[in-house]
Amino acid sequence: MRFDELNLEDAVLDGLDSMNFQETTPIQELTIPVILEGKDIIACAQTGTGKTAAYVLPLINELSKGSHPENAVNAIIMAPTRELAQQIDQQIEGFSYFIPVSAVAIYGGTDGIAWEQQKKGLESGADIVIATPGRLLSHIKLGTVDLSQVSYFVLDEADRMLDMGFYEDIMQVYKLLPPTCQVIMFSATMPPKIRTLAKTILKHPEEVKVAISRPPDTIMQTAYICYDTQKIHILEDLFSQNRPQRVIIFSSSKLKVKELASSLKRMKFNVAAMHSDLEQSQREEVMKDFKNGHIDILVATDVVARGIDINDIKLVINFDIPHDPEDYVHRIGRTARGTQGEGLAITFVSIDEQAQFERIEKFLDKTIYKIPIDPKFGEAPLYEPGKYAKNRKGKGRIRSGGKTSAKNNRIQKNKHTKNRSSKN
Repeated sequence: MRFDELNLEDAVLDGLDSMNFQETTPIQELTIPVILEGKDIIACAQTGTGKTAAYVLPLINELSKGSHPENAVNAIIMAPTRELAQQIDQQIEGFSYFIPVSAVAIYGGTDGIAWEQQKKGLESGADIVIATPGRLLSHIKLGTVDLSQVSYFVLDEADRMLDMGFYEDIMQVYKLLPPTCQVIMFSATMPPKIRTLAKTILKHPEEVKVAISRPPDTIMQTAYICYDTQKIHILEDLFSQNRPQRVIIFSSSKLKVKELASSLKRMKFNVAAMHSDLEQSQREEVMKDFKNGHIDILVATDVVARGIDINDIKLVINFDIPHDPEDYVHRIGRTARGTQGEGLAITFVSIDEQAQFERIEKFLDKTIYKIPIDPKFGEAPLYEPGKYAKNRKGKGRIRSGGKTSAKNNRIQKNKHTKNRSSKN
């Protein structure tokens, strides 16, 4: 099914079109109409099925109509980890490009400055709050967030949250929501405890289940286990051996994308960056040049690159590990499309990314081949994800820049773009 066959607002469709999102995944086709009807829903969907867009798109669609209170929290999306909260926040930023919908992500493991930025975002009444359970409860206890006007409550990876012991936290938040609040649950599995939670918080829900999605066997998946400082040198060596053509390099933040693209340009490679700071006209120009072969290497973030639909991508490189296996599937799925046949995916795995990479291997139910590091790059670390997972605990990345100011800038830009579009 195409997105334009769904009952979505023109501004939402414009955003999807700009990212080259045209066809729905099965989970999106089945859940978006139900959520738009205002029904509670429980959806069983593995990562890799497009589940985030399945609830984000109907949420921003309804909020874009202007019928919800201003300067109030209208939707709560609860996620088990800060990495998933960040990913959801990035997707909302991309999908709401033409829509004056604001969002703020709040999660633990940050410093005092980040706490204040999150607090400002809550107090200013962000339309959508993406939160980990513990950090949301902290703000509730301090009175910095008001849930009395929330219309949508989303639980993403509900089974994982229960496994992590968040049942009581979920219920504390749920009891503060209005009785009319629409509740949306997504879970990768449907054990008895999820059934019990669903019966407790859902009202006459629809139930949706879809099959798991994994990369095709035509993609050769490989990885380099290396130190973070070795990545750029390995990359330069790869491109020096074989002239890069039709290559996409993914990074998880726009700051890294900008830095990597600049480094490759200094090495005299034909490269362009694709990230959410670019205006729509700039994105279109970059994509046109890439499709026409005027650009050999495209360095991009997940949020703007998920919809890239070019059939002859020869190589996909993960310069760093995506936050979720779902993003890994989408990233490497840019190659081996259409009639191309086979494709190649290379992932750079630094020490603090080994645990995340192991999650991807477990999700894929396969061991990805590790390419030996050339001795000229120095000694490489061993692949010991269990060891490094313990060392990484509680040391999540902190986003740079103020979320609130970025959000306000985006709102103004969206309003300007929307007004301009309505005049044309």
